Amino acid sequence: MHVIEPYYNWRHIYTAEEDPKSPFFGREYSEFQFTQTIYNYYIHPQWDDFGSSTLYLKILFTDYELGFAVIELIGEWNDAIENDIMTFKREVIDRLIANGIIKFILVGENILNFHSSDDCYYEEWYEDIIEDGGWMVILGLPEQSKYDFTRAGVDRYLVIADIEEWRTYSALNLFTRIDNQVIKRIGFD
Repeated sequence: MHVIEPYYNWRHIYTAEEDPKSPFFGREYSEFQFTQTIYNYYIHPQWDDFGSSTLYLKILFTDYELGFAVIELIGEWNDAIENDIMTFKREVIDRLIANGIIKFILVGENILNFHSSDDCYYEEWYEDIIEDGGWMVILGLPEQSKYDFTRAGVDRYLVIADIEEWRTYSALNLFTRIDNQVIKRIGFD
């Protein structure tokens, strides 16, 4: 797992540690010290710890004018024991919403497992952004995680999408493609 790095091809235009509005502003990273683990396996030091013991993330891109962020996740998303959604919502999402972010693209390719609990934090997140035309999309979930998200009813609040070639897009083009699809699906005018 230590070789799985967050997507880095947009780093020349955005880094969360240099963004004063980011929850991770000022963080410093080592390329050589591996200190964070998932299931006792070290993960790459570029992943950000936001308070969960099993789930880490990287804000890949944020555009405050258009109001969107792309966030990649790795690990086990465990709402049943760790209440990861509460921690994610309070420590990351609420701070982004406070700075005008209302559209969220989550990259879930490296979500190994999903364990659900109640959906109140997903509902709260949805209600925080929907009136302003916001949305949440999760891309590339492994089949078992996609099944678990759907079975838990979380797909009432976020769109589960598959865009396998998302890395070939610029951040703006990815956002535009998803935004157009979500607007059609949800029926925003």
